[in-house]
Amino acid sequence: MIKINEENSKLLKFQHARKTQLAEAVKMKEEFSVETMEGTMTGKPGDYLMRGIKGEVYPCDGEVFENSYEFI
Repeated sequence: MIKINEENSKLLKFQHARKTQLAEAVKMKEEFSVETMEGTMTGKPGDYLMRGIKGEVYPCDGEVFENSYEFI
């Protein structure tokens, strides 16, 4: 098994990838909790509540969302 870390990952040839599945999202203004397939998860003000293609709901960190998604 190969063990990857930040230093030796620089030797790999990474390719750009884009998410192709649609999701729905709403930016939350207050702290919230949501029942997910992994159990209860919490979000903070500014995080997004996501709904996936199979109807599953889950929180997404606001900064992660804004760097990963754009509204259409």
